[in-house]
Amino acid sequence: MARQYEPIASAPSTPAKSPTHPPSRLKSLSRIMVSSRKSTVGVIIFLFFVLMALFAPLVAPYSPTSTAFSANLSPSFAHLFGTTAQGQDIFSQFVYGARTTLLVGLGAGLLATVLSLLIGITAGYRGGWIDTILNFLSNIFLVLPGLALLILIESYVHQSSPAFNGLIIGLTGWAWGARVFRSQTMTLAQRDFITAAKLSGASNLRIMVSEIMPNMTSIIASNIMYACLAAILAESGLAFLGLENVNSVSWGTMLYWASQGDAMLTGAWWWFVPPGLGIALVGLSLVLMNYAMDQLTNPRLRELSRRQRRMPHA
Repeated sequence: MARQYEPIASAPSTPAKSPTHPPSRLKSLSRIMVSSRKSTVGVIIFLFFVLMALFAPLVAPYSPTSTAFSANLSPSFAHLFGTTAQGQDIFSQFVYGARTTLLVGLGAGLLATVLSLLIGITAGYRGGWIDTILNFLSNIFLVLPGLALLILIESYVHQSSPAFNGLIIGLTGWAWGARVFRSQTMTLAQRDFITAAKLSGASNLRIMVSEIMPNMTSIIASNIMYACLAAILAESGLAFLGLENVNSVSWGTMLYWASQGDAMLTGAWWWFVPPGLGIALVGLSLVLMNYAMDQLTNPRLRELSRRQRRMPHA
């Protein structure tokens, strides 16, 4: 008699799990920002100045242009950073100056980065005569001395505003970034996913925006930081040289008036130290935040950072 077997009950079917995608670069960047001490310190310093600039009317106790106080007062509770030779409160000027300097620096840095992306990616992807023309234009701006070019332009525009200076800085400071983006685009254009996108019928604009740019997120962010830093230094330098409307309130014009008032000779260190220290701290914060960009683009640095965090402290 044949032996009958019970049918084996099949295990309840479970929905197949979709393959886990690697975290996006934005999430990786946020995680690295928090885990890296240097980047965390940079973010804290930068956010401090940004919040101070945003809430300047609430933070500053007086009007930055008011001359109702005694001249050359040293720091005190009434005037945290003292007063100028014209009787203006330096702390109020410092707070409002942060708004102007950061606005000009960030605006010019973003403008320069956008131009760098447009020119660099177009030249690197299209190639041919388009690459030749755009590369030639980039080389012209690279060999021109930046500060001398800005001084030459400003000499024709007397008493220009900080916004105009930021526009000029952004329009003339894109060449280095364009070269970086061009070389990176030429590398990415040879990848298989670009070939697949071409075969699928995607347009050149779609490939450049949807395929190439997302793979350069960290380089774009790093370029923005250094472009903003360069713009802040350039604007402050132009204002210090008197090539900006000296009646505007920025860290550069504060240094200009401190120089004109012989603050260093008279020992009024509280006049020129705050704006100089503000420029240095903002620059330091951008450099520290760039450590996160280096770790995002370089896996070896990321792994080294993990090992250092795991090592027991002596």
